[in-house]
Amino acid sequence: MNIVLHEPGIALNTGNIGRTCVATGTSLHLIRPYGFRISEKEIKRAGMDYWERIDLHEYIDYEDFIEKNPGAKIWFATTKAKHVYTEVNYGPDDFLMFGNESRGIPEEILIKHPEQCIRIPMIEGERSLNLANSAAIVVYEALRQNDFKGLSREGELHRLKWT
Repeated sequence: MNIVLHEPGIALNTGNIGRTCVATGTSLHLIRPYGFRISEKEIKRAGMDYWERIDLHEYIDYEDFIEKNPGAKIWFATTKAKHVYTEVNYGPDDFLMFGNESRGIPEEILIKHPEQCIRIPMIEGERSLNLANSAAIVVYEALRQNDFKGLSREGELHRLKWT
């Protein structure tokens, strides 16, 4: 699975999404320009010690991303979509694209892919959810549809044992 951030603007969101990527075995793709420097301490703080383990791919712009990922199946998360994110079928190698926190994915991109645009339902009139939360919601649905392949389904207590 792949999460793509188109021109992310907030380091903390990108760091949090990076942490989700590491915990789920998901690759992180970042399309420039960013609203921060990738080396900023805020991005590493949000990603904690996970940042060095991210499968990170960076691109000059959207065209560079498309050129380097030919034939990629991309889902475009946007508040403008007609399809709810749970109504589509995700493959294990799909790309889940999210836009800039204040602008979203450019409409020039969305208009070319109406059937691949997905949305998270929310109360009418609200602008959007937090980017890191949105990415987590959609990636976990995609992973659920793929039977959480490669992810641990059980956890151990620190001091005690489950009975």
